[in-house]
Amino acid sequence: MEYIPAKTIVTNAKDSQWFGIDYNMNIYKGCCHGCIYCDSRSACYRIENFDQVRAKENALRIIRDDLNRKVKQGVVGTGAMSDPYNPFEKELKLTRNALELINAYEFGAAIATKSNLVTRDIDILKDIKKHSPVLVKLSITAYEDKLSKIVEPNVSPSSERFDTIEKLTNAGIFAGVLMMPILPFIEDNEDNILQIIHRAKESGAKFIYPAFGVTMRQRQREYFYEKLEQHFPELKKKYQSRYGDTRYSCTSPKAKKLWGIFNEECDRIGLYYKMKDIIWAYKLGYKKRQMSLF
Repeated sequence: MEYIPAKTIVTNAKDSQWFGIDYNMNIYKGCCHGCIYCDSRSACYRIENFDQVRAKENALRIIRDDLNRKVKQGVVGTGAMSDPYNPFEKELKLTRNALELINAYEFGAAIATKSNLVTRDIDILKDIKKHSPVLVKLSITAYEDKLSKIVEPNVSPSSERFDTIEKLTNAGIFAGVLMMPILPFIEDNEDNILQIIHRAKESGAKFIYPAFGVTMRQRQREYFYEKLEQHFPELKKKYQSRYGDTRYSCTSPKAKKLWGIFNEECDRIGLYYKMKDIIWAYKLGYKKRQMSLF
């Protein structure tokens, strides 16, 4: 493992409306999941050798100091730029130890991951939940394991991620599906969407948050097109024809229809899918306590 210097790790969130987080925490830099669509690969983030995972030097000391300096408690989000449960985490336990610090300072936690390793830390998440909100988002964009292994080659298959949600919810953790990005011409079909919704419900998921399309920009686009040529050779020209080489937001041509199907089915079976409702639900019961602290 290569270690890189860092001055701060727990930073103020730019947008608290994104799952209600107040702070961002990225202990690792780079990701070895190999997802063909990953926005974090984009040139604007200036992450060289993106597929190599590096850890931030003295991460736990910095996180402790960062939390100690915060003037108010809140929810710490992790997983935005690099999965906190990469394969190296199993041995290094930096994410686990960071959660222990979050618990000690009585902050909440919001985790985004594609790994079943998050279940290892259920004990700490349950402790955090005693005083602060806890949310776990499992990214799932393809119902079938065969397809998920193509678009997200180095992570737990979708079936294992659904099992992970079940273990989390059975332990009382508020968990659900981050169904994004839904890749145009690959995953944007009614069967895939409905299968994910139904399997999520069976797993005890509380919510699904979707995006029917993908974003593309410099360096990420080139990587994505390279993978299309490898796995879906007929689709590169289709993407270029519809989205060109400069468009950032590449919405599925079926988005309107899929939104209608998605909304109707989630309403019917009782899954949250609007951001304000998800935030309200996982923070329910904590607002009064947080107000009393200040």
